[in-house]
Amino acid sequence: MPDSPLSRKVLRFLKPRLPQMLAALRRFVNAESPSLEKAAADRCCGVIAEEWNEHGARAERISQRHRGDLLRIAHAPSKSRPSGQLLVLGHYDTVYSTGTLARMPFRLEGGKAYGPGTFDMKAGIVQALFALQALRQAEIPVHKRLVFLWTSDEEIGSESSRKLFETEARRSDAVFVLEPAFGPRGLLKTARKGVGEAELIVHGRASHAGLAPQEGINAIHELARQLARIEGWNDFRRGVTVNAGIIEGGTRTNVIPERARAVLDLRAMRISDMRGMERRLHALRPFHRGARLEITGGFRRPPLERKMSVSLFARAKSLAKQLNLSLGECTVGGGSDGNFTATLGIPTLDGLGAVGDGAHSTREHILIHTMPARAALLAALLATA
Repeated sequence: MPDSPLSRKVLRFLKPRLPQMLAALRRFVNAESPSLEKAAADRCCGVIAEEWNEHGARAERISQRHRGDLLRIAHAPSKSRPSGQLLVLGHYDTVYSTGTLARMPFRLEGGKAYGPGTFDMKAGIVQALFALQALRQAEIPVHKRLVFLWTSDEEIGSESSRKLFETEARRSDAVFVLEPAFGPRGLLKTARKGVGEAELIVHGRASHAGLAPQEGINAIHELARQLARIEGWNDFRRGVTVNAGIIEGGTRTNVIPERARAVLDLRAMRISDMRGMERRLHALRPFHRGARLEITGGFRRPPLERKMSVSLFARAKSLAKQLNLSLGECTVGGGSDGNFTATLGIPTLDGLGAVGDGAHSTREHILIHTMPARAALLAALLATA
């Protein structure tokens, strides 16, 4: 740790630039970027690229066939060869469809900035931009190559971008994820649950419910017994949960149903529990001898275990003291792209983005006054890694 209060030096640089940060945020939010609408997402990618280029960064746009283009910005030390690489990771796509701005416009009110994607996570991209600007203009030495990667499909599973950010993560000594912080205290996310989805289909045998019920195999009854069995897998103490969120089956009340279906939400805190749940799921056998089970799916994002974040969090907490910030940590149930990078064995710290609330809702917002300090914390982490 340097003797000089690097974090405070960066913060002094950033505080007067808060109006510029908000202007950039307005431009980003007003460029709607739904995950499933490539044309709109590409327009937003262009707006973000232009902003970074205007600040002296060189933004490389990586075209995608079905999703929005990706954006990669690299910054290397100017006076020495890089001693490694750091990856700053985030996404610009949102859950909001085009036209949401008409009923949910960007606005500043009561010390908050509202609008679709402000909190999750366009303010994080703005903070990263100004963190890099502070490092460059304040001539703070950086010893490692910095790679900023903004993806376009995190909200829908990262299928298009995963290969690229995993490749960059493997080259990196650490990954800093600009997903929003948790709660008004801005807690960093040092652990995340793994998230998955599975489908359980029961095939039975149709028959007349009145004339020949004994000849049928009731798929709904079989599914109900299977779900009662699966419910017993929940272990809240260990962070293991299975939720039957969708149930379908049957055609008419006087027909023994030949098919029933359930869609399950799967979550686990540990990789070992994730693998154990997948094994149990695919090992299910029918209660009724004539029924047949069809099981597909599993975990889409592995857990981010705390052991992959603890050392980075300790350094972030120490740097935050220079900013008079009391930095805390938390575990959350949702996943991010940080789950993937941590599973590769790369130290990963999540929740370094905006402080606010209301993600994926009409009340989504950030706390404006926190932006300079969060950007300063990121800059200090990048400079001291």
